Amino acid sequence: MKNDLTCSYAGLKLKNPIVVASCSHTHSVASIKKLAEAGAAAVVIKSLFEEQMEEHSNMLSHEQEHTEAFDYLTQYIKSNELNEHLELIKAAKQAVNIPIIASINCYKAGNWVDFAKQLANAGADALEVNIMRLEASINTDPTTLVREYISIAKDVAQAVNIPVSIKLPRDFSTLVALVDKMHYAGAKGVTLFNRSYRMDIDIENETIVSGNVLTTPNDIADTLRFTGIVATKVPQIEVSASTGIHTATDAVKALLAGASSVQICSTLYLHGAKVIGEILDGIDEWMSRKQYRSVDEFRGKLKPSDEDLNLFSRVQFMKYFSNKE
Repeated sequence: MKNDLTCSYAGLKLKNPIVVASCSHTHSVASIKKLAEAGAAAVVIKSLFEEQMEEHSNMLSHEQEHTEAFDYLTQYIKSNELNEHLELIKAAKQAVNIPIIASINCYKAGNWVDFAKQLANAGADALEVNIMRLEASINTDPTTLVREYISIAKDVAQAVNIPVSIKLPRDFSTLVALVDKMHYAGAKGVTLFNRSYRMDIDIENETIVSGNVLTTPNDIADTLRFTGIVATKVPQIEVSASTGIHTATDAVKALLAGASSVQICSTLYLHGAKVIGEILDGIDEWMSRKQYRSVDEFRGKLKPSDEDLNLFSRVQFMKYFSNKE
């Protein structure tokens, strides 16, 4: 590389902006080594899912009538899955010289503080807490929901001595205020955004089916919008831009909007690990063409000032904001 591509993730210094998001590509040491060799600056280990562990336990409830035996097997399953996760972190740390970021996907506090401590003790360089739930109850209190998110972030951040980043969904109407509260709860960064399971309907068989699980570059719009707003309004917290990052162009857009790093996932499934080098080469070529010597020279150049924040926050369609007739 001709230029200085160093960036950061929740305060961790990275050799370039490319972080591989939590996915099946980060579920084995062999795959993580390939990603590092391809140029990834950090990887987020495939998430440890609270819900998945509980589902495994609940399957036993239909087979075990003895409460004591059920409790023992439940704890065994959770302990076994956690131990496998810890061993992966330890092995990855020995295999590569880039930051290894642990990931937990939770929908309630529960035992996750204890799990977070163990992940940190295993050698994880940072922890990404993926808080993602869809509230379908008509009795849900939005204020209580925000408090629960803040409580999880605060409890985890206080429990570990490594940086904590919170991966958030895009469906909060007060997302910027939530990120600000995350900062005061102790989070060093946020990842915008996590991607939910996509559903669809098969009208011929009249069944619920899985939708497209991969993103496209068209999904970047909200990522850029909120990256820019958060970078302006909550500058104390670092944003890792995720969802819709497929090419060097996408990565540069996110950096211009104020992202400290970008996370890639879908493009790896589509093009393989080689796409990491292609993205890095594209960023480097663009920087040379624009005569930037380091990412810091242009990062956040297009994030909105308080005066022109409406360019990022406008949500109503208006003809003069579009090139479409």
